[in-house]
Amino acid sequence: MPISAPSPAAADPAPVFAALGDRTRLALLSRLSDGGRRSIAHLSRDTSLTRQAVTKHLRVLEHAGLVENSRVGRESLFCFRPAALGQARSYLDEVSCRLRPRARIHRVRARSGPCVALTGMLR
Repeated sequence: MPISAPSPAAADPAPVFAALGDRTRLALLSRLSDGGRRSIAHLSRDTSLTRQAVTKHLRVLEHAGLVENSRVGRESLFCFRPAALGQARSYLDEVSCRLRPRARIHRVRARSGPCVALTGMLR
């Protein structure tokens, strides 16, 4: 069974997966995951990254919808936006449901997670 792209109504998960494919961006997300807003100077502190490198990675995360930028005076402050990550997770849940064996198994999508196979054994 071919795997189809997300429905047109759904957000495209590809930029999220591309953004998460880099260790530096994962580390930046981890630092922002407590919900606080951080400046580029703060995020580059205690790392070997320059502010320019941090800015470049934050722009990729922002394009993917994973971080949000707000200006306070001359500073840009960034914070984590979990909604984009949730949409990507929903896409993975959807795909994993379609990859389950196609044998009289009823699939039910749980509200909080992937589908769960119920009864209907192979005959």
